[in-house]
Parts: sequence; C-alpha cells; structure tokens
Amino acid sequence: MNSSKSLFTRDTVLILLGAFCYMSASMLMNPLIVGFTTSVGASALLAGVIAAAMNFVSLIFRPFAGRLTDQVSKYRLAFIGGALLLTAAVGYALAVAPWMVAIFRVLNGLGFALCSICMATWLSGLLPRNRVGTGMGYYGMMNALGMAVAPALGIFVYKQFGYRLAFLCAAVFSAALMILIQFTIDRGKPLAEVAKAPAGKLRIVQPKVVPVALIIMILSIPYFATQSYIVEYVASRHLHVATGSFFIIYAVILLALRLVLKDYFDRVPFKLFLFAGIACNLVGMFGLYALYNNWMLFIAAFGLAGGYGLMYSVCQATALLVAPMNEQGLANGTFYIGMDSGMVLGPIIGGVLFDMLPHTMFYPVLMLTLPFALLVYLIYRKEMNVSAR
Repeated sequence: MNSSKSLFTRDTVLILLGAFCYMSASMLMNPLIVGFTTSVGASALLAGVIAAAMNFVSLIFRPFAGRLTDQVSKYRLAFIGGALLLTAAVGYALAVAPWMVAIFRVLNGLGFALCSICMATWLSGLLPRNRVGTGMGYYGMMNALGMAVAPALGIFVYKQFGYRLAFLCAAVFSAALMILIQFTIDRGKPLAEVAKAPAGKLRIVQPKVVPVALIIMILSIPYFATQSYIVEYVASRHLHVATGSFFIIYAVILLALRLVLKDYFDRVPFKLFLFAGIACNLVGMFGLYALYNNWMLFIAAFGLAGGYGLMYSVCQATALLVAPMNEQGLANGTFYIGMDSGMVLGPIIGGVLFDMLPHTMFYPVLMLTLPFALLVYLIYRKEMNVSAR
C-alpha cells in the first residue's frame, strides 16, 4: 500500500461519519431498552436479560463477521448491518410485547457486530500503512463521540416525547449510515487470495491477534465493572459526589486525549502505550477507591480514559498491523472478541466482588487484574512491538 496516500479522502471521511452513525444508532437505544421492555409487560429480570441479548449475540457472531468481512464486500456488509439496525429501531418503536423486543434485540446485536467489524476493516484498508494508528484513532474518536452524544439524545427525546419517538431517532442514524456509504468509491472488495481460499483453511480467529485481544480484555474489566456498579458503589459508601457526570467527564477527556495524541499512535512503540495505559488504569481505580470529592471523580475518569479508553485504539491498530493484509477482518473480529469478553466479565467479576467483599476493597482487588496485562505482553512482546513505518 502506498504510504504517501492522504489520510482523509472522500471514502475515509464517509466511513468515519458512518462509524458515528452506527455507534449512535445502537448506543441511543441502550439506556432505554430496560425501561421500555418493562413498560410492555416484562419483569425487571427478563428486561435485563433482553437488554443483554445484544451484547451476547454480538460476542457470538463477531468471529464469523470478521471472517465474512475478508470474503465479502465491506459495502455490502455495512449496508446489511445498517438495515438490521434500522429494522431493530423501527421494531422497538412498534413492539407491544417483550418477545417482540427480544427478537429485535437479536437483530440489533447482529447489525452491531457486522457494522463494527466491517466499518473498521473498510477504513483500515484505505489508510496508508504507516498511518493506521492515526486513522484508527480518528475512528475511535467517532465511536466515542457516538457513545457520548447518542445516549444523552435518546434520554432527552424519551423524556420529552416517549420511548417510541426516541427509537425512531436511532432509525434516522441507521438510515444515515445506509445513505452515506452509497457515495463511497472503493466498496472494500475482498482480496483475491481470500476469495479463492479453500474452505478448510478458513479460520474465525487470527492467532497473532490473540495476545492483543487478551490485553484489551484485561484492561476493559475494571471499566465495565465500574460502568455496572459505580452507582451502587457510591451509594453504599455514602459518598457525596456527582456520580452521573462520571461517564460524561470520561468521554470528554477521552476525545481530548485521542485528538492530542492521534499523531503518536504510529510513532510510539506499543510497549510504552501499554505501560502508560496500565499506570493510568491504576490511577483511575485509585481515584475511585479514594472517591471523597468530585476532584477524585475527575482523576478517576481521567485515569480510565487514559488507560482503557486510549488502549482501545492502540490495541485495535496493533491488531491490524500484526495480521496479514488478507486477514484484516479476521484481525478486527479477534480484537472485538477480547473487548466483548471484557464487557461480559467486568459486570460478572464486579458482581462477585460487590457481594463477597467489603465495598472499600472493590477497587483494590480490581487492581490485581493489571499485572496479567503486563504478563501477556512479556510473553508475546516480540510479536506486538510492530511498527507501521
């Protein structure tokens, strides 16, 4: 690939905008789905199970989506993924029973898995090889922006006009994705050697990316445990802090860090980012342990943003660089398996700790996850110290 190619072209800009749209379409619905499902007759437990179905389906389907992305046009898969997200959003707006919500939640998970992998792979294939880190940093920024803006928009529309109109806002984002990709020139067709590969040689995991997936899984566990239990943690310790602002502060800091550091993703070795990420995650968890005022809340948000938040982009770029060009979709699929596993394990581990230990020990014990990320790196350091230059 020609390293002199421009980072921002017509296609890359359209794909970045599409990434914001697909992420917004899914994230807008997430904070509303439990309340809506109970409003149509589900118990709290059933509503929680239905809400979790999207992540579960995504976790199971992502490896196959990664394989498909290397074999089928990225444009076609993105269009199918957008159509599934659109169907889910309209379906939620029309649903009148929990079983209907469950069906559309499954479609939501399938659409999210397809879009997340094929859009990232499509973009990486259009980037100069020596600018993959920077380009994926911008991709991460668009995803982070969708994760910050869409839930706030969904909650606002819900409070003003109700659930069903809020879901139709998600449908608008999905439709925007499907429209944007119509104007791309490069449709992300698979490489010839992949299209002709014998079925027996096809895999659903890229072995070289497994260590990177393990690292992002380990670093994400404290974040998703925090996402699930910060409200109960603050209440149980009778702390007087603005808990609701934590993830807003996190998103703003993460956007700023990715913008400031975007040009360093291709210059700084993986190990330096990893050491800094582990240190930041440690600072973030210490801030949550010593959460006596809003300044400590800010430090906690800064730490997790500089840890898990930044390492998300660094690990994704590294996954694409260690894998061969004809398995970039498989590399993304393997990376997302790690992230999804952390998304599942974080709340589970958090629940075990919250039930079995004094709540003051919640974050000190979570800190013990960090040495495992360092151990994975030490074992596989030669494979992960790659350079795009």
